[in-house]
Amino acid sequence: MGERTEVFMRDSDAFSWYLEKDSALRSTIVAIAWLEQRPDFDALAARLDRATRLSPRFRQRPVQPPGRLAAPRWVDADFDLSLHLHRIDSPSPHTPATVVDFARIEAMSGFDRSRPLWQFTLIGHLIGDRAALVMKVHHSLTDGIGGMQLATLLFEITSESDPAVEAPVTDAHQHVPGSVELVRESLAYDWHRVFETVRHGLSGALPAAIHVARRPLRSTSDALATARAVGRFVQPVADTLSPTMTGRSLDRHLDMIAVDFHDLKQAGAAAGGTLNDCFVASITGGLRLYHERHGTAVDELRITLPISIRKEGDPTGGNRITLERFTVPVAVAEPAERMRLTGERCRAARDDRAQPLSNAIAGTLNLLPPGVVGSMLKHIDFLASNVPGIAVPLYLCGAPVSGYYAFGPTTGSAVNVTLLSYSGTCCVGFTIDASAAPDHDVLMECFRQGFEEVLELAGDHHPVALPLREYGSGRPSSDAAHHEEEPWRHRHQETGLCNE
Repeated sequence: MGERTEVFMRDSDAFSWYLEKDSALRSTIVAIAWLEQRPDFDALAARLDRATRLSPRFRQRPVQPPGRLAAPRWVDADFDLSLHLHRIDSPSPHTPATVVDFARIEAMSGFDRSRPLWQFTLIGHLIGDRAALVMKVHHSLTDGIGGMQLATLLFEITSESDPAVEAPVTDAHQHVPGSVELVRESLAYDWHRVFETVRHGLSGALPAAIHVARRPLRSTSDALATARAVGRFVQPVADTLSPTMTGRSLDRHLDMIAVDFHDLKQAGAAAGGTLNDCFVASITGGLRLYHERHGTAVDELRITLPISIRKEGDPTGGNRITLERFTVPVAVAEPAERMRLTGERCRAARDDRAQPLSNAIAGTLNLLPPGVVGSMLKHIDFLASNVPGIAVPLYLCGAPVSGYYAFGPTTGSAVNVTLLSYSGTCCVGFTIDASAAPDHDVLMECFRQGFEEVLELAGDHHPVALPLREYGSGRPSSDAAHHEEEPWRHRHQETGLCNE
């Protein structure tokens, strides 16, 4: 539909935006780039300034047209980089866990809606003079693949940083439409969408009519199958399948697992599956063990699986995903068989008839009350996302990137598990609802064992690592926990990052 449509959010982007009305469904993505040394902050600021000019959406904010005549419109903001890029030192004991604690608070806090929907924080003074860049972005700005495309604007593939690189010249600050103009633009946008829908419908009407005339029974069957697929797509979920991970709250816990990329791929090949089959089967294996630890058994669990519909030529950023909900086997203890069954379910979801209609379905769901949409999401057992990352080592202003982890929103589920491949490692980030799994250390150990049992299908392999355990938990316990968290909270508020 051309550039005009990109002025307004796509319905799938707006879906994550409207979810913000329910804090439990907050659509915040957090990523951490672990750095072997602290980069020059001025060089980082210059590079980030350039990146936002190349991707101007990061200098805009959404505005809702009156009466929700259309999806939110992107307008230029009074952009000030200093309000989006900060630097702080980690508190004692200066371990990676202190960075993850900060990222956890970022994941739980909202955005200032009067400004662009992202915030980056460079954290220094880690053990060994290392550093980390914590990147917080709203899901309406980008999906996982779009996020990796944007990362190529910020990171480099050589240690020879060029801090003198000039940012492209951008147009002067554009006019921000007033209410009357916004109404006029929204109506024009809606009319354009109706016109395009009718035009495409008419262009396909004759071939469709010929198909119906030739194969009436087949055409009727196809229509009914599509209707049933749409029904499954939007069907509310009344209860969790897990008898253990039933609680939901606003509190989150973040953690990480590192798996050798080639080991996981070989395990998939050994069982006739894909890396994604291995990934999901490892997660379900861990969940089986976790339920056994709690003295319960579960046959299947309900998963939300983001499936990319991004095509060549789509703009960088934005959401080009559809969310498929379906059940996967958990009770199958034999990892190869569990992987086979899991792969069949995942491929069936990718071929779902409702998938091409996902943006239109999102537009319909956006008209429903938040409580109705919440009922579709809050009883999902887990969310798993496999994001193709970058195969080569990256650098940030000359600082080597040793790891790159993404932490997606739970979106009502008990846990979001996001795999991002980076330079030979599957960096797996976990966002856990603290009420669903209060014993998160037990859950993480079960996940580690789940990956191990799948990797053993290919024989010898590198051990599965829990990076935060390398230095001990790094987290104070009991009464000290509140005291240790306070330095992050104070900095968070002082820098304008908290908008609760």
